Amino acid sequence: MAEGETYAGDMLLPSVPRRLAAADPGWAETTDVVVVGSGIAGLTCALHLREAGLHVTVVTKENIDDGSTRWAQGGIAAVLDPLDTPEAHAQDTLVAGAGLGDSEAVRVLVTEGPARVRELIRWGARFDRHPDGTLMLTREGGHHANRIVHAGGDATGAEVQRALQEAVRRDPWIRLVEHAMVLDLLRDAAGRACGVTLHVLGEGTEDGVGAVLASAVVIASGGLGQVFAATTNPVVSTGDGVALALRAGAAVTDIEFVQFHPTALAMSTTDGERIERQPLISEALRGEGAYLVDADGKRFMLGQHPLAELAPRDVVAKAIHRVMLASGTDHVYLDARHLPDVEHRFPTITAACRTIGIDPVTDLIPVSPAAHYASGGIRTDLYGRSSIPGLYACGEVACTGVHGANRLASNSLLEGLVFTRRIADDIAASFAAGAPRPGDPVSDPVAAAWVVDPAVRSAVQQAMTRGAGVLRSATSLAQTAAALVEAGGTRSRPNTASWEATNLVTVAAALVAAAGRREETRGNHWREDFPEPRPEWLGHLVARIDDDGHLDETWEPL
Repeated sequence: MAEGETYAGDMLLPSVPRRLAAADPGWAETTDVVVVGSGIAGLTCALHLREAGLHVTVVTKENIDDGSTRWAQGGIAAVLDPLDTPEAHAQDTLVAGAGLGDSEAVRVLVTEGPARVRELIRWGARFDRHPDGTLMLTREGGHHANRIVHAGGDATGAEVQRALQEAVRRDPWIRLVEHAMVLDLLRDAAGRACGVTLHVLGEGTEDGVGAVLASAVVIASGGLGQVFAATTNPVVSTGDGVALALRAGAAVTDIEFVQFHPTALAMSTTDGERIERQPLISEALRGEGAYLVDADGKRFMLGQHPLAELAPRDVVAKAIHRVMLASGTDHVYLDARHLPDVEHRFPTITAACRTIGIDPVTDLIPVSPAAHYASGGIRTDLYGRSSIPGLYACGEVACTGVHGANRLASNSLLEGLVFTRRIADDIAASFAAGAPRPGDPVSDPVAAAWVVDPAVRSAVQQAMTRGAGVLRSATSLAQTAAALVEAGGTRSRPNTASWEATNLVTVAAALVAAAGRREETRGNHWREDFPEPRPEWLGHLVARIDDDGHLDETWEPL
């Protein structure tokens, strides 16, 4: 085994750094809690912490609204209909999770969810309502009841983001730091999280590296979709939070379960350049009655699942992928032409389609699967606590256990609302109890620090889509791992591009290692060579990085 390589099982993978190469912090500031990320999870957490009387610094990589939240179309799932029940919502969630959902975490989600949605309304979110003032509720894939609240038809995320950021900006004790990329976790001599290092454009030393010291760190940095060539995630979603946690020694679990949204708008450029973010064609469109057809106009989901087009997302994505493989095409079609008032009910989708010359009122919509949501992430308990004291995680970057092997539609925004309240309550209780504050940060003199060449980014994304995307096998994963070893062997000078590329390689290596070990098909994880779920794989793969930068995947059966 050469330097810079490691084995996970029988698979050769790149070693990864325990720290990102960067200048020493040229400045520092102190707060009670630092929150990394400015989507629904980060902003709601900040607001709850402020209600508890704590000072908060919110750090976000670009602008406050550049994350995934504002792109969410469908809505938020919660039991708000008197005829619906938390038990029914829990059942739908656990079925979608394919045996790996944590029933206690799911119970928390569905029972506390309605109150959190009403809280969001109190903060100013305006959801669509009937003329009598009651909330409009719709249905999405995997749900057996109408329980999705939405805003602006298909612009729920934009409305949620608007309301939350306006509430945050009104509070003078929430310090917002935009254009700041968090690099690594700071820990004290006892191993407790005590802040983060970050790079802020235009501040501090010449290259802007500084530190925010805090009694607690909350990672709410979003997903990892940019590790794939085709994704609905914004360009900032490079797995930074998961990579930071791994470098710090935290446990990461279920990383192999990446949900591929079945219906991203199939787009291409005339020059062959990659589309950085593929627009989402919301599941709500299928909830209203749109259906999938092949090039001959045949509905292919009939007979595939009792819910047809509204089957769980992994079922629909796999069916689309099979049709594309059989026909040699790169997309199928969504037919919404028979739906009334499409352009007013779904204005965002209509506008996206019309930018490429498709009118959903009269034309079939070309769609294909794209990486959409990470069901796994930083392992947390029911109060968002990671395996490192003082380090919390929430939102897509976290693995609370509610999603299992496959997220149920519109549960993600709800998860952000529910578990951020619990995190804030836990941190506030710690302050109220007079718990000892962390000590000063200490450095790890043996932790290797480097970054990879940002030029490898495209090669990593293409390799991941080819070999670790919707369809996986031992052969394809080995080929992907080889590409990662090559990418991980490069070196570069520290800058934003090289930090992001290093995070992508780190997260990709953990994902490929887990996908290679899990020899079954379950939820979002589809192994062509192991096409059925296997009872011996009812459990979780937990990833950590050892002191030498080697990935360690341990097995925890249920």
